[in-house]
Amino acid sequence: MDGNDTRLNMDHWQERVDLAAAFRWTVRLNMHEAVANHFSLAINEDGTRFLMNPNQVHFSRIKASDLIVVDANDPDTLKGPDAPDPTAWGLHGGLHRHCPHARCAMHVHSPYATALASLADSRLPPVDQNACIFFNRYVIDESYGGLAFEDEGERCAQLFDDPKKKVMIMGNHGIMIIGDTVADTFNRMFYFERACQTYMLALQTGQTLRILSDEVAEKTAQEIENYPEQDARHLAELKAILDEEGSTYAS
Repeated sequence: MDGNDTRLNMDHWQERVDLAAAFRWTVRLNMHEAVANHFSLAINEDGTRFLMNPNQVHFSRIKASDLIVVDANDPDTLKGPDAPDPTAWGLHGGLHRHCPHARCAMHVHSPYATALASLADSRLPPVDQNACIFFNRYVIDESYGGLAFEDEGERCAQLFDDPKKKVMIMGNHGIMIIGDTVADTFNRMFYFERACQTYMLALQTGQTLRILSDEVAEKTAQEIENYPEQDARHLAELKAILDEEGSTYAS
């Protein structure tokens, strides 16, 4: 079946293409982890039905047509073909069931963000412009309790009680990024990892950090939030690069 035939027979095709591109580019950034980690995108009004990557398929091979539809209210989803593994079901099912403003969710164990999550103090101070993006806009999960089965997913979802806060630093684990669209969420995940990278490199110098004031950090965060279309343009450029290379992501 070629790309055109697939497109005619699958709902939410553009959303599938965007999500597949995000998987492919996450590999380029070395933010994936073997065949673990998972992204999801809500496709109904209350967010309980969502697209997700098939179980344990490497991000570099995921195509738009590979994405499975998961129903957070139907445990029999786990019996279907390529069903999500129990941790993906627990984490994303709990999130979409209890946090309807999380339309898209991306969970990774990216190197620098996970390093931050491994520190006793996992806060990200506003040491540069990228870090300012997240000023007062993240939550820290201090209660890692093992693999994220269903109870763990519901507990994590409850931490996203403030719609302004769209990043969860999962202590001893990784990160969960939420957003309105694939472009919005991927862009946020990209910049959070870059902010963590800068902070970790600055810490390694052993010198005193140049931390911005709360006023400047908040002003910068608001300016970037209101900057037009950067997330959509970012993803569009990544898809253009993949298209030029002849990638199969959109098939």
